[in-house]
Amino acid sequence: MGSLITVLLLGLVLGIKHSIEPDHIIAVSTMVSNQKKLWRSTLTGIFWGIGHTSTLFIVGMVLVLLKGELPEVWAMSLEFLVGIMLVYLGYKNFVSVKTAYQHSHQHERASLVKVTVIGFIHGLAGSAAMVLLTLSTVESVWECALYILVFGIGTITGMLIFTTILGIPFVYSKSNIRWNRGLMKAAGTVSFLFGIYYMYNLGVTEGLFELWVK
Repeated sequence: MGSLITVLLLGLVLGIKHSIEPDHIIAVSTMVSNQKKLWRSTLTGIFWGIGHTSTLFIVGMVLVLLKGELPEVWAMSLEFLVGIMLVYLGYKNFVSVKTAYQHSHQHERASLVKVTVIGFIHGLAGSAAMVLLTLSTVESVWECALYILVFGIGTITGMLIFTTILGIPFVYSKSNIRWNRGLMKAAGTVSFLFGIYYMYNLGVTEGLFELWVK
């Protein structure tokens, strides 16, 4: 039991660390940049974490129970999907700056759904690595499920803390439209460029494009 607690604590710490990986932060920053209240930035982190954890748990447990392994080409293709998403988020964030001040309750709900979907996609991309990490750490299926859930709690915690901090400059610059829109454009540009780099690295450097044509 003592060793299991140690493993779960490790999972919690790794979950927090996992939440602040560059592709996660850049994607969520495009959503946070549109928020005008700090508590909404916090909600962004929470809902991203819920979507991310849901996918990791569902896909992870299916692979563990079926004793399956995600083929390399599929795992890398899911990672490539993250790059496409980053480019899309960056583009949408950049071009929607002019309408950023026309909020409604319906838009807020749509934003939270969108954040959850982003987390869900990130979970798909990380599910293969999550399974390998879990199998190397625990000894039974129920321990595996518990580990993924604790890892997810760490991820949600880390992301909600980070999005709250990240939201501060956007929230407090809302009275200066020029600065606020400049920050939003910057977030969109970074996401767009990083997404292109992400796809190039996977496709060319790591050989995904070659795997597709085989």
